[in-house]
Amino acid sequence: MSALTETATAAYFYYYPLVENLRQVERYVTAGIGSNPAAPFNSFSHARKLAGPEDTFVTINNDTVYSMAQLDLSGGPLRLDVPATGDRYYVLQFVDAWTNNIAYIGTRATGNEAGSFLIAPPGWTGESEFPVVQASTDIVSIVGRFACTGNDDLSAVTSLQNSLVLEPLNPTAAVNGLPAVDANPSDGLLFWQQAHNWSQAFPAPAAESALIERFSGLFSPDVDSEDLAAWYDDGVAKLEDATKHGEAPVFNGWTVGLHLFDYNVYNLSLGTIDDDRWKIRDEKVCLAERAIACRLGLWGNHAYEAVYAQAFTDVTGAPLLGENTYRINFPEKPPVGAFWSITLYDIPRYYLVDNPIDRYSIGDRTAGIRYEADGSLILTISKDEPTSVTARSNWLPAPDAAFRLVFRLYVPGESILDETYSYPPVELVS
Repeated sequence: MSALTETATAAYFYYYPLVENLRQVERYVTAGIGSNPAAPFNSFSHARKLAGPEDTFVTINNDTVYSMAQLDLSGGPLRLDVPATGDRYYVLQFVDAWTNNIAYIGTRATGNEAGSFLIAPPGWTGESEFPVVQASTDIVSIVGRFACTGNDDLSAVTSLQNSLVLEPLNPTAAVNGLPAVDANPSDGLLFWQQAHNWSQAFPAPAAESALIERFSGLFSPDVDSEDLAAWYDDGVAKLEDATKHGEAPVFNGWTVGLHLFDYNVYNLSLGTIDDDRWKIRDEKVCLAERAIACRLGLWGNHAYEAVYAQAFTDVTGAPLLGENTYRINFPEKPPVGAFWSITLYDIPRYYLVDNPIDRYSIGDRTAGIRYEADGSLILTISKDEPTSVTARSNWLPAPDAAFRLVFRLYVPGESILDETYSYPPVELVS
């Protein structure tokens, strides 16, 4: 591998989160995604139902109803008003252009009372009577999630969503939006052009200036377009491979991304935990984990908000296939402050999979699940509907193909965070 090719691979991993993230931002403000309609910058887009197969977003959850807002702070600060949510779990997660989780408002971070907050652009030095979310880039995504138990609960969630208010302090100020890029027939050339233009518009932290300088040669007009295309293809392949061989530990077959979203070490604002326990200090590992996190679960939370464990295989290491039947036995309820679920996704898109009973996740809030006499819970995962009443009640339908599971634990207990929790294995039954 030549030195320039090695640099290009590192650059692909570095810029991939920025490019993929801003492509999704652009989708939200121009076309919408699934149940979330398009909405202009600095306004909310509300889904009015739980996500399903039509929501084509990587590893989208089926536990909460989404309220999304794409912010452009180039016009100045915004005021955000949130309603009281009673005992309902909710979170508004703030993600900058580089996919850093920079702030949280919600049940864990700020409580469930009504309140007002100020969202300030980079470099802002004003005063506010409200708690401040200090942004690190002009573009910020609010990823809002309201816990929802099903269709009967949707009207209550809708009422809360409608009570979210965003208002610019200067209503007449113009915003910059996303810099345009030239129409380009090649995926590879488009990627590098977006990486260059968008990284200039939304600068990385000053501490990463040496990396920016290292990668600058890739954007020289003297670089051959065929080389750029080849470097892009190589980067895509290497990132796909890295998603299967990341740094996350494995417990009973579950790869637990406890620190997958700890790559933000510079911009930690309201509701985050500014502690070395939640920071990846090795730069090489940090940037690799950021790319992997973006590929597997864009806009995922820090572990202290929600833990994501994934399984591509059963406990023996054999791939999960729809032609088989699997069992997951929970001897006791997982230690969470909010709730937990297991969701099934296809491969390699990581989208929810259509099924005959319209069930895409299963967990402690699933209507009709049946516990054993000793309080344990046994889940069945298969393509074919189980024959017994209990197994059918606790059934998560699988496709006739390979699939991936994600085990979510919202507001995880300390045994999960200190890695002493015993994850229930995915066991092959037949």
